[in-house]
Amino acid sequence: MAGKTEGKPLLEGQVVVVTGASSGIGRATAVAFGGHGAKVVVNYLSGDEAADATVGEIEAAGGEAIRVAGDVSREDQVERLFAKAADAFGTVHILVNNAGIQQDAPFEKMTLDQWRKVIDVNLTGQFLCARAAIREFLRRGPQPEVSKAVGKIVSMSSVHQAIPWAGHANYAASKGGVMLLTETLAQEFGHRKIRVNAVAPGAIRTPINRGAWEDEESLKELMTLIPYRRIGEPADVAEAVCWLASDLSDYVNGTTLVVDGGMMLYPGFRGNG
Repeated sequence: MAGKTEGKPLLEGQVVVVTGASSGIGRATAVAFGGHGAKVVVNYLSGDEAADATVGEIEAAGGEAIRVAGDVSREDQVERLFAKAADAFGTVHILVNNAGIQQDAPFEKMTLDQWRKVIDVNLTGQFLCARAAIREFLRRGPQPEVSKAVGKIVSMSSVHQAIPWAGHANYAASKGGVMLLTETLAQEFGHRKIRVNAVAPGAIRTPINRGAWEDEESLKELMTLIPYRRIGEPADVAEAVCWLASDLSDYVNGTTLVVDGGMMLYPGFRGNG
């Protein structure tokens, strides 16, 4: 399962905080990091049993993990998350800024609370976690025996950082913000040997978008948007995140790796140009 470089696991000796890690892409990512030798901090909002299951899966495969509950949109809880990570494992080398939500509504019916909640979690939450991570990277300084970079951040974006999404204005706006936050941090901290990149998933088989794939008709309609003709699995995204966090991608900074089976190729234009 675990990838290796020079005979050792890909992320051996590194500590990763994965937000929103009790289900979906976050859980798959946390498990993948454990398999690649990292010590994993499983962040989640609520539901101890699901978080324990993620930790248990990592430990069953021989990895190390702890769970830390916390709302990424709350400054005090983010600070507590990173303090707990440092107490348990000494420092943090990698942040996977994964936590995100949807609260969909036609724009004219969207409430201010729906707008604010999605922006607070999806964008402000990434700001708070990235700030805490960068502060820890700068405090600790280089550890070249562990990683070429001083620290790595992988932001979870979406194909909707680029593709407009009617009925989901709050979500699309938050992901457009994630893209520019990622690029700006990469520009600002690249000279400090901190790499910041993003992953933009397309349609992935997770609970957040169950309505798009759980019945045959919905799945058939979804396939018209994906040239590769299959829905993505959480593991497809997880391994892309691990690569971006590893030394294999050390010259990659400020970019978004799209994992979408070709959705951003706008297949509706095939034969209609």
